[in-house]
Amino acid sequence: MIEREQKQQIEQLIGSHKAIIVYGARQVGKSTLLHQLFDDKEGVMWMNGDDIDIQQLFQNMTSTRIKALLGNSKWLVVDEAQRIPEIGLRLKLVTDQMSNVQVVATGSSSFQLASGIQESLTGRKREFRMFPITFQEMAGHTNLLEEHRMIPHRMVYGYYPEVVSSPGQEREVLHELANSYLYKDILTLDNINKPDKVVKLLQALAYQIGEQVSYNEIGQLIGLDPKTIEKYVDVLEKSFIIFRLGSFSRNLRNELKSSRKIYFWDLGIRNAVIANFQQVEFRQDTGALWENFAIAERLKMLNIHQPYANVWFWRTQQQREIDYIEESNGTMRAYEMKWNVKKANVKVPEAFAKAYPDATFKVVTPENVSDFLLGGDCE
Repeated sequence: MIEREQKQQIEQLIGSHKAIIVYGARQVGKSTLLHQLFDDKEGVMWMNGDDIDIQQLFQNMTSTRIKALLGNSKWLVVDEAQRIPEIGLRLKLVTDQMSNVQVVATGSSSFQLASGIQESLTGRKREFRMFPITFQEMAGHTNLLEEHRMIPHRMVYGYYPEVVSSPGQEREVLHELANSYLYKDILTLDNINKPDKVVKLLQALAYQIGEQVSYNEIGQLIGLDPKTIEKYVDVLEKSFIIFRLGSFSRNLRNELKSSRKIYFWDLGIRNAVIANFQQVEFRQDTGALWENFAIAERLKMLNIHQPYANVWFWRTQQQREIDYIEESNGTMRAYEMKWNVKKANVKVPEAFAKAYPDATFKVVTPENVSDFLLGGDCE
């Protein structure tokens, strides 16, 4: 069993008065983690928000009824809680009326779940984000050398738990994930009224990883207005399929101030969306895959261990660019992602060096990426 990084963090909160909220896309291992944490405990009430009777139960919940239902339970675990209407108010009722019961909830859409929980449980919850398995978790499961050798494979098939545990069947598993689970929450939202456009949008974004994304251009390509594109992108991001990097700007007039890049949290899903599982040696988009892989794995690590870092990309109107900038504790680090170019061939853009002389600059290549993905720097 692959040890997940959040397990120890959550274990420390079990038995406290804090509600535990675990976000993450479907099939990334949220339920498995909770079973590891609670299966050996007595007094656990399990519920699944996907079940219609559970949705109805919460919809008609009263304080008297919830007390009778939970009885002597010490924990209420609600999986896929975002499917339950007004879930925040329902969980607040539990925490208010039964102080001896700790609430644990998972959700695969922060768009639906967080909006219902933020105000209701303010100050009484701890939130965690789970991703597909990380480079760091796999290195701990096997060893660093073995996982480093697997990077080209991960760039094609990604890190979803079932994919990792099904060698030789990656394509079939990803096809099932992309078609059965990827859109399950997204297409049930009231503000998604053109599901075929969501699929086309994801395909368009998949072809533009590593590039600046124009909502106007994508809108013209797939037949949606820019505001609708932005709304759909926001939903896809809050469903943990994609993430955005904004442009960094402080000093220079010619720095881009409102641009964005969009990446996929998992490259297996990205490649499934465009039905391209060619190996990296034969692809035209290997550089973009490498950029996506390195940045996504770094952000997974930061979300788990250093959630207060700020991240961007940098670009000027003259097309000078740095792939990734990170700032934390007053320190700025800039990184360029290169799959097959030696570090000596890449230099920090002069405009950036003059504007931000205290920032460090490193090139991330397959040779030094392990340190970058384990939380260190690149030497």
